[in-house]
Amino acid sequence: MIRAIREPLPGGGLVLAVPEGVPPVPALRFERSTDREWVLRQDELPLIQARSEGDGCCRDLRLHRLPGHRSPLPPLSAATLRSGPNWPHQYARWLTETGHGPLHPGRWRLTERTAFAPGIWSCDLIRDWPDATLELLCGGGWHGVLPLRPLPEPDAPRVKAYRKHAREGTLAPVLLWWVSFLDGWVLLDGHDRAAAALSEGLQPPCVELVRVPDDAAWRATAAEVTEAHEQRVARLAAHPAGPHTARQRQAIDRGYADVLSTLPYDADTTPLFARARE
Repeated sequence: MIRAIREPLPGGGLVLAVPEGVPPVPALRFERSTDREWVLRQDELPLIQARSEGDGCCRDLRLHRLPGHRSPLPPLSAATLRSGPNWPHQYARWLTETGHGPLHPGRWRLTERTAFAPGIWSCDLIRDWPDATLELLCGGGWHGVLPLRPLPEPDAPRVKAYRKHAREGTLAPVLLWWVSFLDGWVLLDGHDRAAAALSEGLQPPCVELVRVPDDAAWRATAAEVTEAHEQRVARLAAHPAGPHTARQRQAIDRGYADVLSTLPYDADTTPLFARARE
């Protein structure tokens, strides 16, 4: 069990601070094979084998997925679904108890996510199995959802049971892991629940797991932002005051405050670990 410190967030959700005493390489991790290849591995089992093809802004990422993914969350009973717990906090507890998840030392944000760009749960949801190709574009990335096992059919028994919960609004959220170099999400838990919601014409409810900067990193960025803000204020003060000076100063201060408020919780880089020597 991981003894992480919980930091509640004002709008709901929390940040988990995983201490350095935790093993640095988690059970579920991305490993670099070559400059163009990586593997998603759970313990010693490969789940995804990937190879990048092409150069420059237009590249294809060829994926081959394998069976065997073990969810980091336990099975959910109907009673748990209907009780409607605080799902980010519940998932955080389960993630610290599991031996199959991606947590390693650092800070992790868990929040409910309801808004997505158009197409995330339709054309950018990877339904092909086991092979798929992602188009990675400069400035836009891929920005979709990648399941770790095939999505079941709408009439599968578990999906049919979950469809009733989807209609009633008691469906537990799926767990999405934001992966920076994919510019998209890996579906860690809730394949049946996702299929149920989609079968009902609904977007699946989601809890998002995101690695965020540690304290030293975001505070260093905050110092740079503060210096730039002070320079902008000094340049404004160097000019004679006009009818719009006060409004301009308010806009500068508001922008500065908005940036600082998000820095501790912005997405950080997803690491690619080195393969341990056998």
